[in-house]
Amino acid sequence: MRGSARLVAWCLVAALLALPIVGVLNGWFAANRWPVTQLTVQGEFKHVGMEQIRAAVLPRLGKGFFALNLDNVQQAVAALPWVESVEARKRWPDTLQLRVIERQPFARWNEKQLISRQGKVFDAPVNAADTATLPDLQGPDDRLAEVVSFYADVGKAFAGTHLSINGVALTARGSWSVTTTSGARIVIGDRDLAGDRLRRFLDVYPQMMAGHDQGFVYADLRYANGFAVRWPQQAPITTKAATTRRS
Repeated sequence: MRGSARLVAWCLVAALLALPIVGVLNGWFAANRWPVTQLTVQGEFKHVGMEQIRAAVLPRLGKGFFALNLDNVQQAVAALPWVESVEARKRWPDTLQLRVIERQPFARWNEKQLISRQGKVFDAPVNAADTATLPDLQGPDDRLAEVVSFYADVGKAFAGTHLSINGVALTARGSWSVTTTSGARIVIGDRDLAGDRLRRFLDVYPQMMAGHDQGFVYADLRYANGFAVRWPQQAPITTKAATTRRS
């Protein structure tokens, strides 16, 4: 009995000694004694604002320095639209340090979202000045990687020509098309035939453009032995009749 009583007593003493430490670490009490009063942020930003970061972090600082959960802080900041990744650290006695990497947009996706250089789709305004000139990629969401790959392949195919590609589209039926920086649309069709069709088109492109300074507006490569091209309509020529008065 004495041994059991002694064991219980030691357990109570240990609990009483551990309770303050556990309480501080969990923010149950004494949070005001060790508050987080400093926030430092490292990173180069064009779209992420300090006010956004502060608003994400502030609700998680109330339990004090020891109870501050770095994982929760990182998740909150990482949820901001333009944040690619974030690292959070604590520095004694009152500082939270953040290292934030901003997403670098690679292309627009379906006219509503952006694709980062790491291949992640994220929601952000697509009509900003620095995103308006990005390539315009379109297709089913589950075929994003394929669309990006096709854009890279087409860019290589057109390298060294006078045509520059700034858009790729994949329809639900699996038909591919590209757009040029001049606004022309080139329908390619099946990807398995894309290589041969593009080579056939580009081989005769210089001769085809002879005498057409304005360029073409549409090309359909889905023909067995050739392709169809539509040229811009010429504006009608208007003339003014001259009248003379006899004095």
